[in-house]
Amino acid sequence: MNQEPSPRMVYSQQTYFHIKEMSERQLMTNEIHCAHILVKTEKEAQSVLDKLNHGEKFANIASEVSLCPSRKRGGDLGTFGRGRMVKEFEQAAFSLQKGQVSGIVKTKFGHHVIKRLE
Repeated sequence: MNQEPSPRMVYSQQTYFHIKEMSERQLMTNEIHCAHILVKTEKEAQSVLDKLNHGEKFANIASEVSLCPSRKRGGDLGTFGRGRMVKEFEQAAFSLQKGQVSGIVKTKFGHHVIKRLE
């Protein structure tokens, strides 16, 4: 006779803390802090990436060339959660690690380069 496993699960203390830590980490990634640079064309976005690769500061480039009002804050968008940005932007932003810069992200607003701040 085959018995179905019990819905009640027993975890070791180590497993419990691992699951708890993973859950807390997942909750923390429900909101992230990013900056971005919005430009009209892919060529302009590539120029932004080239400047970053040559050591220019993200905030300085954003202040100079971004079309978004966030340019006044160096591109800083503040903290936001899932469902607040257009799909392409959200997917790219949430896939970044802290300090990482995206490639070119195309949305209906233009071309973005995104930096995850936290």
